Amino acid sequence: MPSVKTVRSASSSLWMSSLRHLVVLSSLCLLITGYSERDRTRELMSKYPVVDGHNDLALQLRILHNNQLSQIDLHNISNVATDINRLQAGHVQAQMFSVYVLCGAQEKDAVRLTLEQIDVVRRMCTEYQDFELVTSAKELNISEIRHKIACLISIEGGHSIDSSLPALRMFYQLGVRSMALTHNCNTPWAESSSKLYNVYQRQNNSLTHFGKAVVEEMNRLGMIVDLSHSSWDTAWAVLNHSKAPVIFSHSSSYSICSHSRNVPDWLLNELKRNRGLIMVNLHNNFISCKDKANISNVADHFDHIKKVIGAESIGIGGDFDGALSFPQGLEDVSKYPALIQELLHRNWTENELADVLRRNFLRVFEEVERVRDVLHSNHPSEVQIPVEEVQNPCRLVLRPPSKRKERPFNQSPSSRAQFGPPCLLIWPMVLLLSIIFSIE
Repeated sequence: MPSVKTVRSASSSLWMSSLRHLVVLSSLCLLITGYSERDRTRELMSKYPVVDGHNDLALQLRILHNNQLSQIDLHNISNVATDINRLQAGHVQAQMFSVYVLCGAQEKDAVRLTLEQIDVVRRMCTEYQDFELVTSAKELNISEIRHKIACLISIEGGHSIDSSLPALRMFYQLGVRSMALTHNCNTPWAESSSKLYNVYQRQNNSLTHFGKAVVEEMNRLGMIVDLSHSSWDTAWAVLNHSKAPVIFSHSSSYSICSHSRNVPDWLLNELKRNRGLIMVNLHNNFISCKDKANISNVADHFDHIKKVIGAESIGIGGDFDGALSFPQGLEDVSKYPALIQELLHRNWTENELADVLRRNFLRVFEEVERVRDVLHSNHPSEVQIPVEEVQNPCRLVLRPPSKRKERPFNQSPSSRAQFGPPCLLIWPMVLLLSIIFSIE
């Protein structure tokens, strides 16, 4: 009579043999039916279409077309990486459109230029039936059911609010749901990762008292705090001050590419504790630290970040139309399926990719709104930045003018000198600078 151990061993061998045959049979079925990784990608992205954290089409509309939407068809635009047809081909269902003005507008007319860029995003997302302007997580989900491309408005650079919490609140009223605290320049209250502009230099004060008030007011409003472009010290300070999850809307891994715009592992761990999100940037210089890159290089960033903090903290923030060069095979927004196919090939599960494609962002957006709801009884903040911290010659202090110095404003150019230096930004110069420096 065979022993129990012998019977169990035989049963185990039979089970393993059956499993191997099942795997072989499944593989043959896939070959016969032609169900490939490409098919898996298409099916997955149809079920979980992309939420893209960063796109600078609005800037290109200004540079190339002076925001004249009547002169172009957004279904098919030349000289850019984004249009409606390619968004649909790339399974992009929600796009955070960046409202960006150059750092040269700081202390000048950044607020006006930002309003004009908000206007062009609102126009394109309301005048085209394929788009739908959304301002909440619920509306984003409804737009998917309606087969629309959801538009979210995001300000890229805190200089756009001119150190004013009332301006921040008014931008929220216009539909802005995210703001990066800095771009390539410091603000009077937060520090940039870039050293391109030598403005508002401070020692050991990367997020000032007013900067903390900005974060608090964004939490109260339900506006997502974006740390892309912020220095690591500013990012750390925000992660330890914000009551709501934050995002890096278009940043990658510093361990893979040691660029100051990328995020080191220690900061990724802080982001994990915050329940926030890093949306991987596709710009070559942030992917390979070179002018050229490929899809495999991009996937290396996803793999590393997943290893450090898990797939539940990762999203996609392409930065299309905001940078000059992108990896071979990922040249525009239509190419996102190639990236997802590569990650499937690297044994990412469909559940992990569903998180990366959309569920992680929705979770962060919903948690930001939950914090807003908790803070709903708080009054709007009345914190004001000290005048000496702003150092802005274009800021008018509202007090009655001295009769002795009062002059008609239209007397002559020389008589207008007493009112301070001219504060209008010359847009052709902005266009020139945008060509010289990639906004990234």
